[in-house]
Amino acid sequence: MVSQRQQGNRRQKIILQELLKQLLFIIYIFFMLRIGLTGGMGSGKSTVAKIFETLGVPVYYADQAAKKLMHTHTGLQEQITGLFGPQAYANGILQKKVIADAMFKDPEKVQAMNRIVHPVTIQDAEQWMEQQHTPYALKEAALIFESGSEKYLDAVIGVSAPLPLRIQRIQKRDGLSTDEILNRMKNQFNETEKMNRCDYIIYNDEQHRLIPQVLELHNRLMQQATA
Repeated sequence: MVSQRQQGNRRQKIILQELLKQLLFIIYIFFMLRIGLTGGMGSGKSTVAKIFETLGVPVYYADQAAKKLMHTHTGLQEQITGLFGPQAYANGILQKKVIADAMFKDPEKVQAMNRIVHPVTIQDAEQWMEQQHTPYALKEAALIFESGSEKYLDAVIGVSAPLPLRIQRIQKRDGLSTDEILNRMKNQFNETEKMNRCDYIIYNDEQHRLIPQVLELHNRLMQQATA
């Protein structure tokens, strides 16, 4: 037989557990760390992001989100159509070849496209962050500094890899020539400048073990978030 006192103690324990959950929920909403994760093309930042995800850290993938928004955000679609003409979309589908050809002929359109897409993606990322209830969350994006996104983040992690290795990875992944890769890299800050702006650096250069670096940084961020 369970005594009334024991039953009362159990109820109190359950109530305290629920109160603690609610308190943590409130703390995470107002004090959750917003961390950026960036790196040049071929640096392996997505690989690093996946490791963080296995540790229970939510990750916002900016490039994937931008592609989705180009097909779902009416205001963004209108601006893209205004920049590239009605041929930019066919039956609501973004015509990537049309956009790529237009950018190749007029490099200024690359920056114009970024000025259109970045504000919408930043706003979407902020809304996503507000829905997370963890000590910290990541925003994975290639152009964090180029887009000004760092203003909305508490810290930025950089993923570093030497240029020859990055080119090799991109060629294997996308089948691009060296000239095509270098031309695309012109739209990003150089490696030194990007890494100098980061608060933390993870080396994905096949010389340093990747997982231990992520684990160490994860523990540091958890300590900061819960301090």
